[in-house]
Parts: sequence; structure tokens; C-alpha cells
Amino acid sequence: MSKFTGNNNNRMRTGWFFKAQLSYENDPLLQSAIRSASLRFQETHKRGNPRSLLLTCQCLMIFFNNLYAFAEPLFMDPYAGCFVPPHTGMDLENPLKHYCIATKFIDDKLLRTVNHMDGLKQVVILSDGMDTRPYRLNWPSSTIIFDISPDRVFQNAAEKLQGVGAKVPRNCLYLHNPLECTDIQQTLRMKGFNGTRPSIWAIQGLPVMTLARFEEILSTVSGMAMKGCIFLGELPAWLAETEFGSKSSTKEWMNNLFMSNGFKVDMVSYNDVAKSLGKVVKPGEHENILFVSEQLQLSDDQKETRRKEMQKVEDDGDDEGFKEH
Repeated sequence: MSKFTGNNNNRMRTGWFFKAQLSYENDPLLQSAIRSASLRFQETHKRGNPRSLLLTCQCLMIFFNNLYAFAEPLFMDPYAGCFVPPHTGMDLENPLKHYCIATKFIDDKLLRTVNHMDGLKQVVILSDGMDTRPYRLNWPSSTIIFDISPDRVFQNAAEKLQGVGAKVPRNCLYLHNPLECTDIQQTLRMKGFNGTRPSIWAIQGLPVMTLARFEEILSTVSGMAMKGCIFLGELPAWLAETEFGSKSSTKEWMNNLFMSNGFKVDMVSYNDVAKSLGKVVKPGEHENILFVSEQLQLSDDQKETRRKEMQKVEDDGDDEGFKEH
């Protein structure tokens, strides 16, 4: 059973979030979400215009066409612009950010998995509240997308998205679950999440204040995701108890943390993802860990179903024995 279903008073005191009376300008959760939206906005509008270049020979034509292809955006987020300040400028020479590489990787992994895993209709996104994946990705029909994010950020974003006419794909369902809820598992179940059916979970931008809070999140995912489900995304590097400069020690820490919750995990190299896309990522250390993990154990709902089945077998056996006597 997830740790997140423990004492309510303790959870309200040390939960995944903090409460404060904040304005739009000084709300750290809101401003962090806007910064990420700004990166998606910049990436979306990276497309160059080779016609503006003066070409003097065929060699230059080939060179600039290749340069143009290199500048193609990794993804299109037509809604990110409604979150960023009107005066946000465009810097087309800005190096590719690790965040954008991760966004593309998570986008592709989500869609590939949803389209190829039989019966997978449940997607859970743990986000900063301004995640536009429910609107901009081409989800298969009947997909149910559960969002877990800070409520005040989500409500701010929902108003802006409604203003620009954003809609989820036809025959899909999008359900918000406030991060501030005292029991995320119960909230998801009440909205229709079924732990005996396949699901995929993605985390990017979710405000994680402490290692203990992430352990609660991981425990919650472990309790709800059935065997074989995928959990992927980005984690803040500071979560690692060891120095992030040591890749081997960070990998060992990740393995221990995830395996203790039933997951097999692999760290993913930002550079390798960039290379596979024909891109070059911004040099220097990055602040996050990109990962993919697979659930190896039964969800709480699967365990309960199995328990009931075994109980029924025992009861039927007792009935047969009674009839023989």
C-alpha cells in the first residue's frame, strides 16, 4: 500500500506541496511553469527561413538547406505561447536545451507505448500544471489522460488554454487531479483509474521539494501501476544522495531507489537522445536525470483481485467438502 495513504495531518504538513498566499509575479510554482512553457515556445518557433539568406552558389545552397534542417524544431507546441509574457523575444541561435530534448523523448515514448501496448488507455502525467500534452499530442481514441499538478497553476493554465480554443483529441478524456489532494490514489480511483488495466506514467516539471516527497510519489505510482507498466520522465539531479558528477554512483542510487519500489530503471543519456534526432545538445552539466522504468510487481488492485480469487477458490473448496459430509 502506498505511503501516500498515511496520516492526513502529517501529509498536510509535509505533503508534495507548500501553501502560501502568493501573487502571480512571486509564485515560484507558477513562474517555474512559465519558464518551461517559454522553452517550448522558443523551440516551436525555431524554424528558420532559408529564403532570407543570399545564396551565391550551389554549395552554399546545400549548406544552408542543411542548416535549415538542423534548426527544425523538435516538437510543436501551439499553446505554449498563451502562457508566456507578450514581450518574450525569440533567440533562434539559442542552443538546444536539455529540457526540450527530454520533452521530445517523453512525447515519443508516450505515443509509441500507447499505440503499441494492447489495452493501454490510461495515461498519467505528473506535471507543473502547464503541460500541454493532453492537447497537442495525437492520442488514440478513448485515451483517458489523468493530470497531477499544483491546482493553482493548472487553473491558471486552463483559463488561458480555454481562451485560445485548446481541445483534447476527439473521444479522449482529460481529468485533473490536484497535487494538494490528501489521497492521490483515492482521487484517481474516484475519477476512473483502474489498477488492473495497463497505464503509462510520465513526470516532468512536477515540483518535488524533498527526496522523501519523491519517495512518496514513487510509492504511489508503484501501488497503482500494474505489472509491465512504464514510468518515465525527468527528475531533479539533486535528489540523488550521491554527487551527481559520478554517473556510476547516481546510477546505483537510482537502481536502489526504484527497485525498492518494484521498478527496473534505466538512465537515459540526453546526448544519446539528441544524437538519435540529429541534434547537438547544449554543452555542460544538466540539472535533471532522464529515465525510463518498468513495473515488475503487481499493483495494489491486482493484488486485491488475486486475493479475492484465491479466497473464492478456498471458499468453493470448503463448500465442496461440506457437501461431501
